Amino acid sequence: MWVQIAIPRALMHSYYYPLWSAYLQELGADVVVSPATNKELVDRGVKLAAPELCVPIKIYLGHFHWLLEQPVDYIFAPRFVSVQKGQFFCPKFMGLPDMLRFSLPGSEERMLSPLFTSRDDSLDNEKCLRTVASRLGVGYLKHRRAHRNAVAAWREFRALSLQGADLNQALAGKGGAEVAATADTPLTVGVAGYVYNLYDPYVSMDILAKLRQMGVRVITFEMLPDDVLQSALARVPKKLFWTFSDKLLALGLWCLDNPEVDALVHVTAFGCGPDSMLGKIFEVDYGKVDKPFMTVRIDEHSGENHLLTRVEAFVDMLSRKKRRGERA
Repeated sequence: MWVQIAIPRALMHSYYYPLWSAYLQELGADVVVSPATNKELVDRGVKLAAPELCVPIKIYLGHFHWLLEQPVDYIFAPRFVSVQKGQFFCPKFMGLPDMLRFSLPGSEERMLSPLFTSRDDSLDNEKCLRTVASRLGVGYLKHRRAHRNAVAAWREFRALSLQGADLNQALAGKGGAEVAATADTPLTVGVAGYVYNLYDPYVSMDILAKLRQMGVRVITFEMLPDDVLQSALARVPKKLFWTFSDKLLALGLWCLDNPEVDALVHVTAFGCGPDSMLGKIFEVDYGKVDKPFMTVRIDEHSGENHLLTRVEAFVDMLSRKKRRGERA
C-alpha cells in the first residue's frame, strides 16, 4: 500500500503530530503537512467560515482547503469528542468534519475522520484509529502494532516537554539539559494558551520566542505533570467542561501559588467561548493577590508591532517590580 496523507498544520497538529505521523507511516503512508499559516491561508479560511467562528477554526478551514487542491490521496481531519472521562472538547471540534463537509463540497471522499474518545490524552484507545486502518484496507494486527508504537512515540515526545521543552522544542527532539541550559533567566512567566494558538507563529506572533528573547523563562501547561495540574484544579469547586481549558486553568492556578513565577500571560483568540470564562477567572484571582496578569487577544487582524510593544512594556514592568522587591 502506498498513499499520501496530508495533515493540516492547525488545531491539534502541534500536540498530536508525533502520534499521527508515526501511526500513518507505519501503515505505509507518506505523510505531508500544509505549510505554516500565512495570510493567504487565513484569508481562505475567513472566506469559507461563518463570521461567528473563532480564529483557529477559520485558519483550519484555510489549511484544509489548500490541501484539497494538492495531489494527496487523503486529508486527516479527526473528530475530537473526549480525551478524559467526563470532559469534552469544544463543540466546534466535535462537529469539525461536518463543518468541512458542508463548507467544502466534494471533500468527504478524501477525508479521514477518526473519532477520538479516550480515557486520557494519550489517545491510547486503539479503537480511535481503527476506522483509518479499515479505510486504507490495513489488517487489524498491523493496525494494533502501528497504534502501540505511535502511542509510545507520543509519550517520548511528551516526556521532553515535561523536562521543560515547549512543543516546538520537543518536536525538534530537544529536552532535558539542552533546554535547561537556556532557562537560567531572572524572570519566569506562565503562558496560558491553547496549543493551536501558542504554537502557530502567525497567530501568536511567536510570543514564546519573543519572551525568551527578552530574558524570560516561560512555563506552559505541557511542561507540568498531569498530577500537578490535577492538584491545582482540586482547589476549584467545579472543573470546566473542556479538557484543555482545564489544563490552562490548572496552569494559571499553579502559577498563582508559585512564588517563583512572576506573572501570567493569557493568550486567547477572538471568539473563543471557553476563554471568555478563563480570562475572567484569571483576572479576578490574580487581582486578589496583586500578581501581574496580562491578556493577549488575537484575531486575523492582529498586528505584530502592537503585540511586541505590549509584551516589552509588560516585561519591563515585571523587571522593575522584581528589582524593587529585591531591594526591600
